[in-house]
Amino acid sequence: MPDRFLAIAAHPDDLDFGAAGTTASLVAAGHEVVYCLVTSGEAGGSDNSISRAQMAEIRQQEQTAAAKVVGVSQLHFLGFPDGAVVADLDLRKAISRVIRQVKPDKVITQSPDRNYGRIYSSHPDHLATGEAALCAVYPDSRNQFAFPELLADEGLEPHTVPEVWLMASDSPDHFVDTTDTIEAKVEALLCHVSQMPEPNELPDRIRQWSRDVAKQAGFADGRSAEGFRVVNTA
Repeated sequence: MPDRFLAIAAHPDDLDFGAAGTTASLVAAGHEVVYCLVTSGEAGGSDNSISRAQMAEIRQQEQTAAAKVVGVSQLHFLGFPDGAVVADLDLRKAISRVIRQVKPDKVITQSPDRNYGRIYSSHPDHLATGEAALCAVYPDSRNQFAFPELLADEGLEPHTVPEVWLMASDSPDHFVDTTDTIEAKVEALLCHVSQMPEPNELPDRIRQWSRDVAKQAGFADGRSAEGFRVVNTA
């Protein structure tokens, strides 16, 4: 049976760095993937000649284009402030709302644990998003008495997500072979033009990083992979 995945991240491009190859593989296998972006990335880039509202619009457009490359057409932008994400009740409620709307079988999100081996993956917004997403999965989205207005005012029934895949974990235990989709991942990342001062360097860096993950997984030489830590939340 095909599964529905909800992929939740702090910024446009986070899901492309962490799971675009997996997303393309899942879609190719008949599964559905929906994206949820906590911010619109208005604090990103280096162009100070445009407003932050313009940057947010640009980044939403870039993320929408990148999602299309890997087969994702449904995106939710939550509009929280880039650079100031906290795992508070407002964010938990917003993510719970999307979970109840989408009703995913699995959630992909960022790890709430700081990875000292890859500090760039542990941006404070990433950590807060991962923490809020896990809280939304358990207990919020499944509990009719958590944010009762979601049911009373919006008609959103509780929904239980039995499994979460954490990106950028320092202890991955599940690896997806992305050899057939690595070029789609590269293409998706290159859609984020506003964030790529040296785009010519990106493809080889991503390919090598994916080969390193495949080696960690014990795959054959030349394969590509993405790794996750799977959390049972049934």
